[in-house]
Amino acid sequence: METIVGVAHYITDLGAAIALPVIITLFGWFLGLPFSKAFRAGLTIGIGFIGVGLVITLMSDQVSPAAQSMAGRFGVGLDIVDVGWPYMGAAAYATLYGAAIIPLVAGMNLLYLALGLTRTFNIDLWNYWTSAFVGALVGEVTGSFVWGLVGAAAHMTLMLALADLTAPIFQKYFELPGLSLAHGTSSPYGLFAIPLNWLFDRIPGFNKLDATPETIQKRLGMIGEPMIMGLFLGLFIGTLSFAGTSTPPDDVKKILTLAISMAAVMHLLPQMVGVLVGGLLPISEAAQAFVKKRFPSRTLYIGVDSAVAVGHPAVIASGLLLIPITLALAIALEPLGNRVLPLVDLAATPFIVALMVAVFRGNIIRTVAGATILLVPGLFMATWVAPLCTAVAADTHVGTDSSAATVISLTPGANPANWFYPALASLGDWWVVAGAVLSFSALAIVAARDKHGEHTNANSQAGLD
Repeated sequence: METIVGVAHYITDLGAAIALPVIITLFGWFLGLPFSKAFRAGLTIGIGFIGVGLVITLMSDQVSPAAQSMAGRFGVGLDIVDVGWPYMGAAAYATLYGAAIIPLVAGMNLLYLALGLTRTFNIDLWNYWTSAFVGALVGEVTGSFVWGLVGAAAHMTLMLALADLTAPIFQKYFELPGLSLAHGTSSPYGLFAIPLNWLFDRIPGFNKLDATPETIQKRLGMIGEPMIMGLFLGLFIGTLSFAGTSTPPDDVKKILTLAISMAAVMHLLPQMVGVLVGGLLPISEAAQAFVKKRFPSRTLYIGVDSAVAVGHPAVIASGLLLIPITLALAIALEPLGNRVLPLVDLAATPFIVALMVAVFRGNIIRTVAGATILLVPGLFMATWVAPLCTAVAADTHVGTDSSAATVISLTPGANPANWFYPALASLGDWWVVAGAVLSFSALAIVAARDKHGEHTNANSQAGLD
């Protein structure tokens, strides 16, 4: 057991940019790719992850000071600090749940595949941390490591169900055949986007608004190009954040720096994602061929990080627009009980909306509206979860002393799936079992739907319909 824990910790310490190329190379070789092609695919994925990380870091470095300035200007008294998902990811992996999560998730994923309960093989090992995070929260509520493991397993099961459910939508819109999102940050928001899209279709006037990147560029010409949109969004956010805070030359410098940086993000991120996807597609194709040869009636998806989608112009634009909106929501909801000040994770808003964009078929207006609606309860969920997050961080000695401040990461803290399981646990230990039963039921229902679809397609191809 100690050996397994040590290996799991070592893999997570390597980080996605190092661990995934090794795993992808071995996985591709196992699927039958020549070693040289598998190695090239793995190396390309590592380069893509580093490229995406560099651009996201650029965005975070510019957005965080702007958010702090904007919050300070409006005299916010919010006392729960958003310290960012890397902080909570490190804390989650520093727990016993983090040590157990890779063998637990990988083992259950393989079991579900063998039983035909899922189509997704989730290779996104680094982001298993979201399930470890949920397990740690449940463990804090119940005081039981076992119940925490049940919560982590339930969360992972739900993510696989959501990955299978949304895979056709995700693959069609982003043109990524054979891939699915089992990503704990994006998948739950994608689920709620489905009924919201149904609602938006029935609102007169609103259902006629078409604001995809393609239609914007068609109507506005050069102004609608992604990097020009990034420039204007940066000018807008920068003006809200810095105008009148210092001397005019300093204000102009800060605003223009943010504007050019956002233009760079809009231009560079799609290219870096293109590199990442270029490494993933040969693996996806090999996996499909491997499965078709041995199990002709089965379909296999490769579960990936939503990083493969965040380079899309609609995703980036929606994420940038949500930065001032999220801050405004936090301020407006303070009298009603919100205590969370969004800061570091404002740069991660594209990851929140990645799957929502696919559901809304690239409509930026619908994406921003839908995310705004979901972030209202999300901020209250984050407020409720924050003391648990602070306790997890204190227990693992990650970051600052919890007595100094109550901390949260907005992306996992405001996520409905991450709140759901500890909230159930607060009702009593056996409610964790109820959550696990619901998650497994969701997986079984989606699997039954997919099997029915496979039989229908097979009959159609055989001329039996």
